[in-house]
Amino acid sequence: MFERRHKPLHRDRILNFFWPSIGWGRSVRYLLYRLSRLPGTPYSIAGGFACGAAISFSPFVGLHFILGAIWAWVMRANILASVIGTAVGNPWTFPFIWVWIFQSGRWLGVGSDDTDIADLNFSALFGNITEASLNGDFDQMLEIASPVLFPMLIGCIPSIIVVWIIFYFPLKKLVERYQLRRMRRRANRRSKTADTKDS
Repeated sequence: MFERRHKPLHRDRILNFFWPSIGWGRSVRYLLYRLSRLPGTPYSIAGGFACGAAISFSPFVGLHFILGAIWAWVMRANILASVIGTAVGNPWTFPFIWVWIFQSGRWLGVGSDDTDIADLNFSALFGNITEASLNGDFDQMLEIASPVLFPMLIGCIPSIIVVWIIFYFPLKKLVERYQLRRMRRRANRRSKTADTKDS
C-alpha cells in the first residue's frame, strides 16, 4: 500500500548513496529527523551517534559498525544511532580522514618522515593488508602496514575524542528540543480531544 510505485534500480541506489538525489541539505535534515525519532533519551541517541561518528576516524575499515556498536553498548547509548553515526565515514570523507590521522600520527612522533603523503595509496594499502591477513601471512601484513598503520593508530586517538565531543553536545540539544516539541504537540492533541468530548 505504502510502497513506491517504481522501485529504484540497484544502480540508482548506489548512485544515491554517493550523491543523494534529494540533495545534501535535505539528506542531513532527514537524518536528524530519523535520529530524533529513535527510542531513548537524548543522551542515549546523541551518545550512540557520536560513538559511530568518532569510530569512523579509526583506520579499522570494515569494523566501524561493530566497534561503534560495542562502544555505544559500553556507554549505554543507542546502538542503532551508532550504526547511523558511522555514515560520517564514507567514500567522500575517508580520503580526508586517512590523510588527517596519518599526519596526526606523524606530528605525534610516530612513523618515519621518509614516507611522503602524496605517494600513499590508501585503497591499495588496505587491499594488500586484507589480502595478507586472509592468506594468514602476518609477517607480510606487518611489513606492509606498519609504516602507515602505526601512525594512523596513534593519530586517530585525539581525533576520536574531539569528534565525539563535536557531535555529542549539539546533537543532544537538537534531540532534546525535538522531543520536547513532540511532547507538547501530544499534550495539545490530548487537551483538544478532551475539550471535544466535554462539549
